[in-house]
Amino acid sequence: MIIEYNLSDIESVAKKLIEFCDSRTLLFYGEMGSGKTTLIKRLVKELGVSEVANSPTYGFVNIYETDKGEQINHFDLYRLQSEEEAYDIGLEEYFYGEDWNFIEWPEVALNIIPENFIKLTFEKVNENVRKLTIQKN
Repeated sequence: MIIEYNLSDIESVAKKLIEFCDSRTLLFYGEMGSGKTTLIKRLVKELGVSEVANSPTYGFVNIYETDKGEQINHFDLYRLQSEEEAYDIGLEEYFYGEDWNFIEWPEVALNIIPENFIKLTFEKVNENVRKLTIQKN
């Protein structure tokens, strides 16, 4: 599925994506500034988190709890250099339960991430428009 959207439509894109998901592990691909974190912030809000989500660039993961008691793990693996580092931070332990896992820059950890995931690829069309390609694995 491909969605081209204006940034002002991010709420409806997030709602559509949640309805589409049959996996709670979403992998976010795209250049810096292509809209990965912006969509994650909206997804976190749509799933019922009252606090504002932020990028976990320096801590690798931010954890949020929804108003239904579900956990959302937001990973930013940009600074990881190897799969070994992903194991060192205990990444695989987050995938045992039923949590939502939003993973930016997942390339370094593909052997650790469960096989049932949704791949989201972002392309910046212009300052206000993004192209999102959604693929189920």
